Amino acid sequence: MRALRHLFAPSLRRTFPADSLQAITDAITAGERLHGGQVMFAVEADLPLLALWQGVSARQRADHAFAQLRTWDTEQNNGVLVYLLLADHAIELVADRGLREKVGEAQWQAVCAHMQEQLRGGALQDAVLLAIAEVSEILAGHYPPGSGSKDDALPNTPQLLG
Repeated sequence: MRALRHLFAPSLRRTFPADSLQAITDAITAGERLHGGQVMFAVEADLPLLALWQGVSARQRADHAFAQLRTWDTEQNNGVLVYLLLADHAIELVADRGLREKVGEAQWQAVCAHMQEQLRGGALQDAVLLAIAEVSEILAGHYPPGSGSKDDALPNTPQLLG
């Protein structure tokens, strides 16, 4: 069943048209004005066949994307990746080591649950924007504005993988 979902996954360009990508970029940019952390959004329509064959989970893929996209490459180790795997309807948040001691797993799971509720209603863009807002709120509690690097270490544009 999983293989079929991946074979017939929707196109990223159709799912996230240019105006949606811009709204997400704008939300990340606005959110980063509220805190000293870094937020990145990555989405993948489906997994490559080899990854499916090997039984790669959405979490494993999110961890891979976190490393591949260098989300860890921030001065204070406070990057967060919001990862969405469309074929599996999976949401994963991967936080850098600077946040692991500060933010409990329950907080990250709450963000995922809220995003999942929006996705069930078919509001894909709204779900992503909600997650970005909630992650930004969490980061603001630990890294107030001006506490981070002067550079925008990570791209604010959504990362379309695959």
